Amino acid sequence: MPTRSPRAALYKTHPELILNLGSCLAVLAIVAIVSYLLARERDSVEQSAIRSSSNIVQLIESDILRNVELYDQSLQGLIWAVGRKELPQVPDQLRQRLLFNEAFVDRRRGDVLWLDAQGNVVGDSTSMLPRKANFADTGVFQAHLNNANLGLLVGPPFKAKLGDLDWCISFSRRISGPQGEFLGLAAGALRLSYFNELFQRLDIGKDSSINLFNTQGQLLARQPSRPQDPMIGADYSKRANFQRILNERSGSFSARSALSDKQRMYTFARVADLPLIVLVAHASDEVFESWRRTAIVVSVATGVLCIGILWLTLLLGRELRRRHDAEQSLATLAATDSLTGLANRRRLDQVLRLEWARAQRNRRPLAILMVDIDHFKAFNQRHGHAGGDHALREVAKTIERAIRRPADLAARYGGEEFQVVLPETELAGALMLAERIRADVQALPLFGEDSLPITVSIGIGLYIPGTQQDLARLLGAADEALYRAKAAGRNRVAGPLD
Repeated sequence: MPTRSPRAALYKTHPELILNLGSCLAVLAIVAIVSYLLARERDSVEQSAIRSSSNIVQLIESDILRNVELYDQSLQGLIWAVGRKELPQVPDQLRQRLLFNEAFVDRRRGDVLWLDAQGNVVGDSTSMLPRKANFADTGVFQAHLNNANLGLLVGPPFKAKLGDLDWCISFSRRISGPQGEFLGLAAGALRLSYFNELFQRLDIGKDSSINLFNTQGQLLARQPSRPQDPMIGADYSKRANFQRILNERSGSFSARSALSDKQRMYTFARVADLPLIVLVAHASDEVFESWRRTAIVVSVATGVLCIGILWLTLLLGRELRRRHDAEQSLATLAATDSLTGLANRRRLDQVLRLEWARAQRNRRPLAILMVDIDHFKAFNQRHGHAGGDHALREVAKTIERAIRRPADLAARYGGEEFQVVLPETELAGALMLAERIRADVQALPLFGEDSLPITVSIGIGLYIPGTQQDLARLLGAADEALYRAKAAGRNRVAGPLD
């Protein structure tokens, strides 16, 4: 006989449990897959934003370097021209062209000045007649005066003294004599509005910004610029995000803004060896806005799908439960005698074969009780079929109450005969149970006007392990014992013959 696998047995006994478990696993798998895909898409959006910001930073860095190189070339050209001995004899117009090469300096961006050792303007890129001003008290002038090895110095933001240059930053080099003595400065001013115009051409979102700082943490340029934003020259040096930018030189990270308390993505780079830092600050809400809409739609669709799966599972489980209950009811009806409520002959035959095989396999005894109602035909003639049916039901109830072990089975054998199967029961136990049944039946209330109680005769058949016996002989022995009980006067119990 083929054996079923534990999985198949579990499915047959608990189909609804297997269905629910499978549906839950399917829902968890769907949620896990969708979550993984959304997380991967979010990482892709973030990396795309970082690449875009890096490209912007590199573009701005290249433009700044180009302008700084132009200013530096102009300053070095000025220093070279100042050092020529024949410069005083050169006509004014040619002298102006030698001092300030217009190929290097765009007047719209700023100007270049020649300062003497006292800080006075002695050469001006804007006109042959220099404007009057003194810069001896500035930090840049003092730095070059006291240190001959500074090279190109990028100064902090300042308000221009000359013209309408507004906010500027300076580029300066020291002019030294043959013996290294201080002869003045070559200094250029670059409008910070130039960077604002450059930044305005780059659309990065209404809540994001492009910034230019110096390494002292001073803000040089910012776009877009709103009224509530810090002004040019604002100090960021003490803020944790700027400290991180200063330490790492270039890269990207996400952090909360100290100004708006919103999450932002920062991409930054130091401009070569210059004390300048370009920073692109993207608002995380803007970066992930499109992804968030997609995530909401996908999450809602996934939720509806999962709820639909679970709902259909519940409906299918309910139908399986109903079908199972119906099958159980049909199985019970098929195995039950409709009149007495005991097991019918079909169920009895199945249990007998099963218990007989088990008794032989486990080498345990098996007892069979054959119970017959005494004088039932006469009782049936006196009280009719309704009375006979009543008697059968009362006897059946009495037998069923007498057996107490789950493995014991009481069944209607046919007509007025009943059979009780007692697995693993010795003769003493079978005799005790049979006597209890006989006494309980005799104690039943009298039916109608009868003066005689209903009684039963019981025969016992016993299988003892190790004996040469089969099921047919066991049943025959029980039947023979029943006839002996009847022959001895009825209302008694007869055991097997030795």
